[in-house]
Amino acid sequence: MTTKIRLTVAQALIKFLDNQYLEIDGQEHKFVEGIFTIFGHGNVVGLGQALEEDCGDLIVRQGRNEQGMAHAATAFAKQNLRQKIYACTSSIGPGAANMVTAAGTATANRIPLLLLPGDTFACRQPDPVLQQVEHPYNLNLTTNDAFKAVSKYWDRVSRPEQLMTAAINAMRVLTNPAKTGAVTIALPQDVQGEAYDYPAEFLAKRVHHFRRTPLSEDSLSRVVKLITQKKKPLLICGGGSKYSGAGTELKNFAETFNIPFAETQAGKSTVVFDHPLNLGGIGVTGNSAANKIASQADLIIGIGTRFMDFTTASKRLFQNPDVDFVALNICDFDAYKLDAVPLVADAKLGLISLLNALKSVNYKSTYTDEIEKVKAEWKQEVERLFKLEPATANFEPEIAGQLDKQLAEYSSKMDSNLTQTAVLGKLAEILADDAIVVGSSGSLPGDLQRLWRPKLENTYHMEYGYSCMGYEISGALGVKLAAPDQEVYALVGDGSYLMLHSELITSLQERAKINIILFDNIGFGCINNLQMSNGMGSFGTEFRYRNSRTGKLDGELLKIDFAASAAAYGAKTFKVHTLTDLESALAAAKQSSISTLIDIKVLPKTMTHGYQSWWRVGLAEVATKADIKTASTKLKTELERARQY
Repeated sequence: MTTKIRLTVAQALIKFLDNQYLEIDGQEHKFVEGIFTIFGHGNVVGLGQALEEDCGDLIVRQGRNEQGMAHAATAFAKQNLRQKIYACTSSIGPGAANMVTAAGTATANRIPLLLLPGDTFACRQPDPVLQQVEHPYNLNLTTNDAFKAVSKYWDRVSRPEQLMTAAINAMRVLTNPAKTGAVTIALPQDVQGEAYDYPAEFLAKRVHHFRRTPLSEDSLSRVVKLITQKKKPLLICGGGSKYSGAGTELKNFAETFNIPFAETQAGKSTVVFDHPLNLGGIGVTGNSAANKIASQADLIIGIGTRFMDFTTASKRLFQNPDVDFVALNICDFDAYKLDAVPLVADAKLGLISLLNALKSVNYKSTYTDEIEKVKAEWKQEVERLFKLEPATANFEPEIAGQLDKQLAEYSSKMDSNLTQTAVLGKLAEILADDAIVVGSSGSLPGDLQRLWRPKLENTYHMEYGYSCMGYEISGALGVKLAAPDQEVYALVGDGSYLMLHSELITSLQERAKINIILFDNIGFGCINNLQMSNGMGSFGTEFRYRNSRTGKLDGELLKIDFAASAAAYGAKTFKVHTLTDLESALAAAKQSSISTLIDIKVLPKTMTHGYQSWWRVGLAEVATKADIKTASTKLKTELERARQY
C-alpha cells in the first residue's frame, strides 16, 4: 500500500522543493537552495505558514521589492551556471505583477527562475478580494495570467492534487537547458491551506539527471563538409558555452585549427581575455578586432548563442558575400537562426565531436598574422580609452557639435572632469583578479564588453538578453550568494540606481557584502546618446528641473547625492570626483565588511562608441529636422547591407 502524508498544498510544495537534486557529470547537489519571500495576505498564512513550521534545509531570505528579489534569484542561478536556483514567492496583485519584469529577464536570458505568486480565491466566494483585478468577460483571469507571455511553463493549482503534476513539470523545465527560463505556478490563497493525502514518493528525494546531448552523425558529416570548404571561419562564444562548461573545449578547438573566437555578453569570461585567439566582444557593443574579423569571415560558427541583434549588428556585421553560418546549440530554436546549419547538441560534447572529425581530415584555417594585428590595434585603443580626457575624446560626428556647452555645464555642476572609460581603466587596474563585475543596462554594458578583461573564468556577469534596468544591484546580491568568497561589484548608472536598488537593504541584512560602483552622469546617458546621434536634440533623457519660462524639462541639472542615500541605509559610502579619490575609495571599500557605494561623477558622452558596427532602430520617415531626415536615409542604406533572415 502506498504511504500517504496529509499536508496542506503549501506544506507539500515546500517539502517537494527541499528534496530536488541535480546530477551533472557524476556530481549531485541540491537544486533549490532556498526561497526569497515578500509576504502579503495572499501567501503569508499559506506558504508562509509552511515555511515557518518546517522549511527543511531551504534558506528563507527576505526581499524588499518583488522584482528585485527575483532578479537576485536569477543572478544566483546564472552565476551557478543554471545548476542551482532560488524560488520566489509574493502575494497576488502588485506583488505578483512586480515579478513579471524579472520573469521576462530570466526567460530572455534562458535562466531558470521559479515564481510562486499567490492568487485570488479558487472558490470565488469572497470575490472581489483586495488587490484582485476583475475581468467581467472572463472570471478565470487574474494578475498572474500576465506571466504567461514571459514564462516557459505556467500553471495554476486550483485543486490540491494538481500540485503534483504542476511541481514535476516545473522541474522538468527548470532543469532542461534547452527549455529553461521563468516557471510560474500560481497558488490561490485558499488552496494553499487546503489539505490532501500526498503520496510519500512525491515528497521523497528526486534527482534530475542532466544528460549532455551528443551531435548526430549526419549533422556532423554535413557541417564538416561545409567547414572544410572555408578558409577564414570565426567562432562566436555565447552563454551556452559558459553554462555547458565548454571553455577548455572551445580553447582546444580554436587552437587546433587556428580559428579566432569572439564573445557575446553572456559568453564573456568563458575563456580568459588574453588567450591569443580571443578577439573579445563582438557586434554593436563589440570591439574593432572582433568586428573586423567578423566582417571578413567566410564562416560563422555560433557556440551557444542566440544571435541577438547586438551580436550580429542587426544582421549587418557579416559582409563576406560567401559567408555561411553554423549554429551549435542545445536549443533547436536558436540553432536554426540566420538560416544556419543547425547542430542541436550540448556545446561541450559538440565541440569535442567536431574537433575529432576535423582533425581526421587535417583541416586548418588560412589565417596568418591577421588575428595578431587586429588584437594589437585594439590593445592600443584600450590603452587610449583608459587614459581618456574630455579634450581628447573622439565623439561621434553627429553629436560633436552639440557637446561643448553640455560638457561645460556638467563639469561645473558635478565638479568633475572624469570620463567613463578612464574610470573603467582605474577599476581594471585595481580590482582583484577574482572580483566579479555585474552589469545590465545603459552605456556600461557596451564599455564593459569592449574594455573589461577577465583574468579568471566566470568573473563577468552581464544580463543583456533583456538589458533590464534595476538588475545590477539585485543581481550583485544574487552573485554574492553564489560566490560568497569573492568581491562583487555592481556597475550601475544613476538612472538604473534610481529605478531599483532595494536589495541593497537585503545585502546589509544578510551581511552579504556587495560593492556598488555608481556612474552618475545626471541622466539616461545611453539613450541621450542614441537620440542625439540620430538627429534629435537632448529631449527627456537628462535629469533637469522643469523650466518655469519654457514649461519644459530643460532647466538646471538635477544634482543628487547618491552616497547620502545609501549611507542612510547603513552602507559604507564614498564620493569620487578624481581618479585619486577613486583609488582611495576602492581600497577602503575592499576593507569594508559591509556593502559599499562609490558615487562617481562622470561626464556624459565619454563612453565608448561603435567600432565597425551598426544597430537598427526605428527612425521617423517624416520630420522637420534635417538631421533626422539624414539619419532615416542612412538607415535605408544600411538596411540594404543587412541579411533578411
